[in-house]
Amino acid sequence: MSDSSHDTRLGGLNIKTYITGFVLSLILTCIPFGAVAFGWFSMGVTLIVVAIAAVIQILVHLFCFLHLDFSEENAWNTGSGAFSVVILAILVGGTLWLMYSLEMRTMIAGG
Repeated sequence: MSDSSHDTRLGGLNIKTYITGFVLSLILTCIPFGAVAFGWFSMGVTLIVVAIAAVIQILVHLFCFLHLDFSEENAWNTGSGAFSVVILAILVGGTLWLMYSLEMRTMIAGG
């Protein structure tokens, strides 16, 4: 083995993956920050931009830093990740549904 192979590999993982993930994370953080701080879009479009950037950034972190993929070796990780997403969606969706329902029930008529 030559020493040059150690320059681009870190624990069997390619450093390019980490650098790519870092750069994408910076970009996906700067876009929503700019949209909110500088008012590039209307409020509705800004919320959509922030939500989309957040979802893409989660995927970047999963693939670039946690090295999750759909291979046979990561079948358990992928399954547990999917289960976590379903549970999180139920919790967040249920909370939003409950809060909206409570808001509608407590609204004062004519107010």
